[in-house]
Amino acid sequence: MALREPERKPILQKLRRVTMKVRSKIYEKNRPIKKIYFPLSGVYSIVSDTKDGKTAEVATVGNEGVLGLPVFFQTETVPLRAFTQVAGECLVMNATDFRSITTDASSSFCRLLYRYAQALFNQIAQHAACSAVHSIEERCARWLLMTHDRVVSDEFTLTQEFLAQMLGVRRATVSLAASGLQHAGLITYRRGIIRILDREALESASCEHYALIRDEYHRLAPPA
Repeated sequence: MALREPERKPILQKLRRVTMKVRSKIYEKNRPIKKIYFPLSGVYSIVSDTKDGKTAEVATVGNEGVLGLPVFFQTETVPLRAFTQVAGECLVMNATDFRSITTDASSSFCRLLYRYAQALFNQIAQHAACSAVHSIEERCARWLLMTHDRVVSDEFTLTQEFLAQMLGVRRATVSLAASGLQHAGLITYRRGIIRILDREALESASCEHYALIRDEYHRLAPPA
């Protein structure tokens, strides 16, 4: 669903382009969301933190999505935080401007946001199911595939410590899973750099939730 020029022009006028470094903060837990981010490149994580200092990813966002979506649903804060996982660029809009251009729920822009929100909710639900029933090897493969989809490169920076945080497991557990994928010839991992060698085999090593997430994005929020 493409936006027509009369609707697209006022939106573009309120956007500015910014470079996002790794670990750049987008919004903080229970703090007002002041800006809305529309990724052009890079990968971004929405995570949940526990009282004992543990972190687990609940959603991955790339150039298919929006960061700061709670503002669209008339709320300023959420008990989650978001940050840059892989460096990239975003178009950014002030939350006040975003609210002003999303008052008409029947507009094409709002309908796009509703469809994306449904795809994002599906991703969060599939993440929860995957974490409950699948092995760490399958979850690791799914996470690598979702990142690979968004970086548009076979190689990207990733530490085992970071991957362990995103999956909510110990670093030693992730190390074993990554070693298994490497020994099978699916990836290489060296000094914090992951390279995807066999995409098809990596999809086979993943669980069905990867395809469920991908296909729903393609159905509800297809690339322009």
